[in-house]
Amino acid sequence: MSKEELYRIPAQTQIGHVHLKVANIDRSLDFYCGLLGFEITTRYGNEAVFISAGGYHHHIGLNVWYSKNAPPAKKESVGLFHTAIRYPTRKDLACIYVRILKTGHPLTGAADHGVSHALYLNDPDENGVELYWDRPKEDWPKKPDGALDMYTKPLDLNALSALMQ
Repeated sequence: MSKEELYRIPAQTQIGHVHLKVANIDRSLDFYCGLLGFEITTRYGNEAVFISAGGYHHHIGLNVWYSKNAPPAKKESVGLFHTAIRYPTRKDLACIYVRILKTGHPLTGAADHGVSHALYLNDPDENGVELYWDRPKEDWPKKPDGALDMYTKPLDLNALSALMQ
């Protein structure tokens, strides 16, 4: 394929929503709405619900069409690794971190990736969820050749929670 034939997706393209198969709608709503603070935009009986941040039609769809009362997928199977939810400010990430701490919901990890700060946890169906804040693009670490230099280092959770004091 020549360079002229190489297609590049437009830079402004965004991933609009994720639709998850879950075992129990109400249990999932307790997590996504009760813990994380999403709002229900529409519900389709007891089989599906759309939720969002800020009134968008939906950022996350939850359904039991093929998965009602099913066990979580095996960790070693193919499928979604995690859904990543980007927070607008570091203080917003600190707020949800403190909320998670207060509820006792376990984190599965926390990392400074150079380009972002991330918290990791699982929803009730063991779907991975990443909650993160992006550093300003001009602060992203670069290699000498200009390539992005992402890494995984421990996130200073004390400094993060201190933003809420």
